[in-house]
Parts: sequence; C-alpha cells; structure tokens
Amino acid sequence: MKTLINNQALLTIIDRLADQLLIAYPDVSTTVLVGIQQGGVVVSNLLYQALQKNSKGAIVEHGQLDITFYRDDVRHKILAPDTMHLPFAIEGKTVILVDDVLFTGRTIKAALDALFDYGRPDRVKLCVLADRPEHRQFPIQADHIGQVISTQRNDKLKLRVNEKGQAELLLLSA
Repeated sequence: MKTLINNQALLTIIDRLADQLLIAYPDVSTTVLVGIQQGGVVVSNLLYQALQKNSKGAIVEHGQLDITFYRDDVRHKILAPDTMHLPFAIEGKTVILVDDVLFTGRTIKAALDALFDYGRPDRVKLCVLADRPEHRQFPIQADHIGQVISTQRNDKLKLRVNEKGQAELLLLSA
C-alpha cells in the first residue's frame, strides 16, 4: 500500500475543486451535489463543507446516490445496497455527480442510469478526485478533476478514511 494523496493534499484538492465549482456554477439554487456511494460520498461530503464555507451563506443541496442494482457486475456478485438519499428534486437542475476515482467509466454509466430514474436534470457534470484516463472503457470524461494519476491496469486506487477520520487515497498494487 502506498499513499498517493494524503489528507492535507486531499483537502487542498477539495478546496481547489470547490472554487472551480463555485465559478462554473454560481447559482447554487439550481445546482445540486450528488456523491456516488461509497468513495464519492466521502469526496462529496468534503466538497459540500468547502462549498458551504466559500458560498457566502447560500445553501448547496447535497445527496447520495446508490448504484448497486445499476452496476453491470451485479449478476456476478451478491451486493448489499448502500444508502440512497436524494432529499430534493433534480428536475431541471445542474447535477454535479461526484466520485472518488474515474477508471473505466462503468460506475459513472451506472450512476447516470440511476440518476435519471429520479428525474431529468438540465445537465449533469462530473467531478472526480482522481482520474485514470488511460483505462477508460466508455466515452466518459470528467468536467472537474482533482488529479490525474497514471497507473497500471491491475492497480487499485482506494479512498479510505483513517482512524482519525481523515481521508486519503491509497494505491493498492495487484
């Protein structure tokens, strides 16, 4: 195991992403933040805190999306669903979909399928902590990227929250 992004670097990336989001989507009343279970929720929680701190009192709506039964590998595994929490309408809004690592694009495809079962947003933008573009299987690109990381195909990146409650991105080599 190797730490690629420690907690301090991760928080710096989150602040930079929050600034980008506030510039790109200044009307927070028509913008919602949706984290994809599980790692995307950790990242979106941190982004939500940074957005609240920097948005001058405006409230950004924030939710969690469970994609368990939308995944194309659900037929091969027995999966327990995660928490789904979208306490707002997405109809006509800009949805900022948040994930920890963009790898093949399969998770994002599943998230889009799940999201559209809840309504038709005006647009969907993708924000990721880490991008592994050389391994994409679907034509999916992030609009906002914390860091591009070059990896081998069999490498695993894992966002974890340590015993102190601090998030860090780890490289788990196969």
